[in-house]
Amino acid sequence: MQPLPEGTGLGAEEPDLLSGMLVGTDWLAGIPGRTMAAVQTALVEHSLDDAPAALALAQRWLGGGTVVASLMGHGHSLAVTKFKLRDDGFERMVLVMPPGTTETRAGRVSQRLLEMEIYRLMALRGLPVAKSLAAPLAEAERALADVTARLDAHQESEQVLLDTLISVAAKVERATAESMYRFSATLAYDGLVRQRIAEMREKAIPGTQTLGEFMQRRLSPAMATVAATAQRLNALSARIERASSLLRTRVDIATEHQNQQLLAKLTRGQDLQLSLQTTVEGLSIAAISYYVISLVLYGGKAAKAAGLPLNPEMLAGASIPLVLWAVWKATQRVHARLHGSSGGH
Repeated sequence: MQPLPEGTGLGAEEPDLLSGMLVGTDWLAGIPGRTMAAVQTALVEHSLDDAPAALALAQRWLGGGTVVASLMGHGHSLAVTKFKLRDDGFERMVLVMPPGTTETRAGRVSQRLLEMEIYRLMALRGLPVAKSLAAPLAEAERALADVTARLDAHQESEQVLLDTLISVAAKVERATAESMYRFSATLAYDGLVRQRIAEMREKAIPGTQTLGEFMQRRLSPAMATVAATAQRLNALSARIERASSLLRTRVDIATEHQNQQLLAKLTRGQDLQLSLQTTVEGLSIAAISYYVISLVLYGGKAAKAAGLPLNPEMLAGASIPLVLWAVWKATQRVHARLHGSSGGH
């Protein structure tokens, strides 16, 4: 902040301000960091009883041509600018106030103007990011549509579709991570710009566009583009999630079908094992009965040799039904004991 150099007041025509700056251009050029906004704001005193006349002087001070101007508050000040960068890298604003304006009011109004312009430029930083995402998002949407079509056609395996879907999801998540902070900041700065415009309580001068109208026509489309891109990212992420759910459902159905086939094979195997077990048990009964009857026959022969009046063959033949019945009952009791033991455990 410094007094205006001599001869650069409201009556001048596009005056040179840099040569009269107290800090010098070298100091400005040596400031570290990246310049986001460079604004020369001139605060001058002039009567606002004739606002068009004051506007003509301010327009001449800005070099003529089309300007944007607003009477602020109840006509306590007039803000005029072009919102254009000059050859020296600065844009200019003129704030005209009637004589007797307090420093507090002058500082408050000029601060609102500067914040409005700085926040406008910061908000516009999201526009190049949104434009750079147009092609990648279109490609991701085409890839997702292709995956969905292939999923519906059942032409490829789940693994191939899953790999493609993961690739698309990774690209979208990377774009979201890299841009959502900038988009959120853009919307926040846009809200601040609108707040500052509302605080100025503009009144139009006939034939001149107000600052608020300029912002509405220039800034709103950019903010709409940023908001639409952010919404597009979110919608694409949601669509990828739905496609993943469909693919997981398809995988689950295929897995369940495989499990059913495996269970059917196990059931058939158990049936075969049961049949084989029944056959083996029948053979076991016959074998045990054969050995028991053989023992009876040998016992009969021994008794006959000892002098007893027995016919070993008749004794063995007569014992066959009894032996078969006894072995079968013994097998049934063993089964009953085994089943009871497994049921208890």
